[in-house]
Amino acid sequence: MSEIIHPGAGLLYMKVGTHAREGLEEIIARKRKEIDDAGFAMWGYGGNTCHPRSMVQPFAKSIAEKGQPIHLVMHEMNSRHYAEQVRAERYSIDGTKWETIPKAINVLGSRFALMIKDLREHEDELDLAATRVGVGRNEGRLGSRYVQGQADKACLLVTEPELVNEERRPVKIDLVAELVDPYAVFLSEK
Repeated sequence: MSEIIHPGAGLLYMKVGTHAREGLEEIIARKRKEIDDAGFAMWGYGGNTCHPRSMVQPFAKSIAEKGQPIHLVMHEMNSRHYAEQVRAERYSIDGTKWETIPKAINVLGSRFALMIKDLREHEDELDLAATRVGVGRNEGRLGSRYVQGQADKACLLVTEPELVNEERRPVKIDLVAELVDPYAVFLSEK
């Protein structure tokens, strides 16, 4: 366990790699520049397993109400995301009221985005068998059972490792960022 990954911590776990035809190193450099220029960045993603309104926002708010930060912990993987590099022009917290994305921010080929600061390399290990899904219809489900197959992201609570016959499932963490309010947003090209 570490200062980020410890019992009681709220994490958003995500597998990351090539996205919208851009390599991870280029994405990281671009996001760091956005943080320098705008004070935050938008980390784009898709899929409904971490829907902004029904999953990420309530989960992150519950962690923030405890006075704790919520971290995005990322595991690098080989990715085949070759969507077009279409820049989102607007974002929305609730999917109804839309605002223009600042010019310093470029979020490409995504339906949603996490609001992050302090993006950095961080070598760590997350035992998915020592986590539970923290929100939604799978709340309480063991993280190692939830994050498999097509599930590549999850809102997780770190627990004490349980003395069960569950096989340990450590994953390498390569990158970390802190989420900032409003934590996750919807994106629109127009």
